[in-house]
Amino acid sequence: MTQADARSGRVRSGRTFEALHVASFRRLWLAGVAQFSAIAMESIARGYLAFELTGRNAALGITLLAMGIPMLLLTPIGGVAADRFAKRTVLVVASGLLLGSSVAVAIAVVTDMLAFWMLVAGSVVQGVAYSLLAPARVAFSYELVGRERLGNAILLAQLAMNGTRVVGPALAGLVLGISWLGADAVYLATVALFAVSFGFTLRLPRGAVREHRPTASPWEELRAGVRYVRREPPVLWPVLMAIGMMATAFPYVAFLPSLVDEVFAEGPGWLGVLSTVSAVGAMGVSLVVARIGTDRLGDGSVAAVAALFAASVVALGLAPSIAVATVGVLVAGAGNAAFQALNNSVVLMRSRDEFHGRVQSLLMLGWSAFGIFAFPLGAVADAIGLRATLVGMGAVSLVIAAALHVQICRSAEAPNRKLRVT
Repeated sequence: MTQADARSGRVRSGRTFEALHVASFRRLWLAGVAQFSAIAMESIARGYLAFELTGRNAALGITLLAMGIPMLLLTPIGGVAADRFAKRTVLVVASGLLLGSSVAVAIAVVTDMLAFWMLVAGSVVQGVAYSLLAPARVAFSYELVGRERLGNAILLAQLAMNGTRVVGPALAGLVLGISWLGADAVYLATVALFAVSFGFTLRLPRGAVREHRPTASPWEELRAGVRYVRREPPVLWPVLMAIGMMATAFPYVAFLPSLVDEVFAEGPGWLGVLSTVSAVGAMGVSLVVARIGTDRLGDGSVAAVAALFAASVVALGLAPSIAVATVGVLVAGAGNAAFQALNNSVVLMRSRDEFHGRVQSLLMLGWSAFGIFAFPLGAVADAIGLRATLVGMGAVSLVIAAALHVQICRSAEAPNRKLRVT
């Protein structure tokens, strides 16, 4: 990598896996591969079990709401922790919570004692873990690979998440469709994967700690992070776009079980197919963006892929057959992955280093919004039908993407204001 490349943060074409050359980041990435695999499998099994136990779309939303509320309340605190403490310590705590939650639900499933409230309780614990995990992971990536490779590291993390969504959902759907395996085997597999992730996390370096003990309280640091984002429109508007898109478009994934069962009257194997197709689209676009480099794709590209994502959710609601819905899910997966990767990279590259954890925590509020909005959207789907709900979700998200892109362009045109990616 040339000095010019390092100063600009450019990832050269042909260096798609640039950040993996750093051994410590490679361990972090492998921990993520195992963790994302477990999450992908468990999300399919949890949705399947929630619908089987209750027979209601709203139940799918309730499990996500239980995850979303702690993420909404605690993710900003997770950002403060990522900026304040050793990153490995934060990651070990988060990984331990994920492992413990999976073990508890697996025991209930295997012993045939599972109740719906247990799925809800497990979602709460996972919401707490996610609120710590994501800000620390991104902030730690910066420490391990440096600014010049940060964009590539984010894209590789996205690639790992989407790649595991190819194998995880397909395997979970296949296992769920085999009567003598079922949810028992899925949850036992998630326990093993979370244990592997925990082991890799323990092998990470401790991470940098502030040279001087912070004099401000965590709440004051949180307020400082929020004030920083509010005063930087080129950071603020993309953060709000991420939250808006996750709240209104991404909940489509929560309704894939009922889309397969109620709308198209297909078996659980198709649930694995749709989830896998979504991940294939996401993985493909992540590879393309990683090869091109985030420095070549700016706010116009972010808006374009956001619009594509929103339009695909509308198309999914209008799909006349499971085959057409599969195409819609493929495009939705690609559009969402491209939006998340590009938008997150742009925001973090524009942010000051000392605020990375807190800025990432605000970006992650979109995941809590996804969980929170999935519940009322599930109730709406029960009332007016899933097709109409999906069309409405896509239309609203399209309006949000367009309106906030206008604000981003205006902030670039403001006197003495320049959008920058340093």
